[in-house]
Amino acid sequence: MSAPDDGAGAAGPVHFAPAVPGAASARPAPAAPGLRWAGYGLLALPLAFAALPLYVSLPAWYAQQYGVPLAALGGLLLAARMADAVIDPWIGQALDRLFARSLRGVIALALVAAFALAGGFALLFMPPVRGTAALLAWAGMALAITYFAWSALTVLHQAWGAMLGGDAAQRAAIAGWREGLGLAGVLLAAVLPSFAGWATTSAVLAVLALGGVAALAASPRPRATRAAATGHAGSWRLPFAQPAFRRLLAVFLFNGIASAVPATLLLFFVRDRLQAPPALEPAFLGTYFLVGAASVPLWLRGVRRFGLGPCWLAGMLLAVLAFGGAALLGAGDGMAFLAVCAASGLALGADLPLPGALLAGVIARAGHSGRHEGAYVGWWNFATKLNLALAAGLALPLLSLAGYAPGSRDPAALDALTLAYCALPCGLKLCAAALLARALRKPEGLQ
Repeated sequence: MSAPDDGAGAAGPVHFAPAVPGAASARPAPAAPGLRWAGYGLLALPLAFAALPLYVSLPAWYAQQYGVPLAALGGLLLAARMADAVIDPWIGQALDRLFARSLRGVIALALVAAFALAGGFALLFMPPVRGTAALLAWAGMALAITYFAWSALTVLHQAWGAMLGGDAAQRAAIAGWREGLGLAGVLLAAVLPSFAGWATTSAVLAVLALGGVAALAASPRPRATRAAATGHAGSWRLPFAQPAFRRLLAVFLFNGIASAVPATLLLFFVRDRLQAPPALEPAFLGTYFLVGAASVPLWLRGVRRFGLGPCWLAGMLLAVLAFGGAALLGAGDGMAFLAVCAASGLALGADLPLPGALLAGVIARAGHSGRHEGAYVGWWNFATKLNLALAAGLALPLLSLAGYAPGSRDPAALDALTLAYCALPCGLKLCAAALLARALRKPEGLQ
């Protein structure tokens, strides 16, 4: 069980994806009650609400509802997500300058992006055309609009959070609000389309996105230095001069792909391998995200005792155990899969706030707080989307080559689906855990 990583884990990714405040900003925000950060975090709700259908529902919707072949659909998603990913570093650099020049300009950009996100989403899930070629062309156009708006809002939101300041515990707390509200958006997106349809879902997204921008405008203000407004031309490359960032990004990549592959294949696994009734699908998603949301405070408490890195490492190992259990399931094991959803949801609670909090610490220790958060967040989101692009662009065509198609009952095809959904994420999570353990032993470490 997994979902897009928005960058905190996943994802991003979706994660769905995620940076939080630096520990040594020029003027750190004082410790404050948790509700202080709720207004800032609220924009994560519509972003996550849009991300779940985009990365989980869309492949199955176009394949099963409109008969678009998996290979063609995977190719389109790979191209669209790769194109979307490469613009994030540019968006981050531009936002660094905009933050330094005009906070009103930042809010205005957020408002325009919110309208574009809602419009592109509606076009994507309610196409007025039929036929494979026409549907692929229409989906490509709608994806371009939706992805660009989602990217601009996401990088803006994360850069805002990265400028708020605080120690490790406060960074994790701010990230916890953002990711917790993001989980609320995911839960809503997991059930609303099934009961209300895509027209209502699109309208709800529009209201949530505009409300999130309004809440952001009223939230604690970030502080950017004037130096960011005239940042040097190579600032988009600046993060890679930091060894700690390179190590953290490598961990994030492996961990993110491990989450993105099962997010793409979830509905296929549930419907064909488990042959679970459709009524259980909201229960699977709901269990996963509810447990994830409920576990975030537990992981934040663990951070105060053990630190960010060790807690994230524990979450990765827990996810391996959960996916290992899923590999043993077959037709009729839908109820047992709820236990897998709960265990992987507990691991999700670590994936959400902790990677972004580690990133913010890297930014602060590099002395780039208030100047280059956008550049770091841009590359962070690039990695998130690269994970998602590879998951769709590689997993779907490879499954097609292995003989799997939606609705298949061929044992060999279903075994290939199980390997892709369960075994591959386990291997990638173990690679991420090994890289994180090595990074934690380095002199500069990760805090």
